[in-house]
Amino acid sequence: MLNLRITTAIASATLLFLSTAALADDHGKAESKNIVETAVDAGNFTTLVTAVKEAGLVETLSGKGPFTVFAPTDDAFAKIPADDLQAILADKELLTSILTYHVVAGKVMSTDVVNLNSATTVQGSDVDITVTDAGVQVDDANVIAVDIETSNGVIHVIDTVITP
Repeated sequence: MLNLRITTAIASATLLFLSTAALADDHGKAESKNIVETAVDAGNFTTLVTAVKEAGLVETLSGKGPFTVFAPTDDAFAKIPADDLQAILADKELLTSILTYHVVAGKVMSTDVVNLNSATTVQGSDVDITVTDAGVQVDDANVIAVDIETSNGVIHVIDTVITP
């Protein structure tokens, strides 16, 4: 039963990934770009990219890695009230804590994620990982696209900003 659930979750995640067109016109091109470049080119991570710049993390996330990033979309950030989001962006310490909570050291592909119950983030806290027939969740966020490979890691797209 567990193997069926895992297989279903992988299949669901794969379909979601394919339906997003891999965030780039040519998936192979994305692999030659780092995490930040891939996020910029995707066009649906503008708030995340702004936050990464504000926190001073561009150089880190453009570095050697490898990193696994659970990347919230602009729609995910839009769930946060505008005043609260502006306050977070203005507080570099809080912003850095939230952003590094979305990053796991190493390259953790979806086939690995579905076998985990949690993962330790660069921020230092663990995120909870739940696999169900409906898909994969990281804390309260649904994983909506997986395995977007970059030159320095992998991006898994989530629909909600998670916080430590």
